[in-house]
Amino acid sequence: MSLEIDFLDEVNELSDHEINEIEKLLNYAASQENVQDGSELSITFVSNERIQEINREYRDKDRPTDVISFALEEMGEGELEIVGEDIPRILGDIIISIPKAREQAEEYNHSFMRELGFLAVHGLLHLLGYDHMNEQDEKQMFDRQKEILDGFGLGR
Repeated sequence: MSLEIDFLDEVNELSDHEINEIEKLLNYAASQENVQDGSELSITFVSNERIQEINREYRDKDRPTDVISFALEEMGEGELEIVGEDIPRILGDIIISIPKAREQAEEYNHSFMRELGFLAVHGLLHLLGYDHMNEQDEKQMFDRQKEILDGFGLGR
């Protein structure tokens, strides 16, 4: 099982080891979710300023946040789904604020790697259609995240 992940570290703060761990974690999560082999996604690590711009532009929320996902598979009205055996799924983009991840790791009293992993899995689950708009969906999504992180060995 292997995802095609395009990493972009705009803040130049992550080590190769941290990026490799996130790659392994996301491949583990994808295998747990039966994601098609060769599916593609991108992860961009950004500053608080950059994620605030994105949050403002796309979500009308003028503040930094920890993670934003843009799923490419959500069909808009009137769009046709293109399905083919040989076409890899393009899941979308995950954007993570590194300063926010560091701040939250401290706040929740766990490692930066645990927080980064949590945010990456959270982003991936959004790309796969999970959501937390209501209490039931939120519980399902957060339980799934915990299972994946614990199974991978990044439990709290």
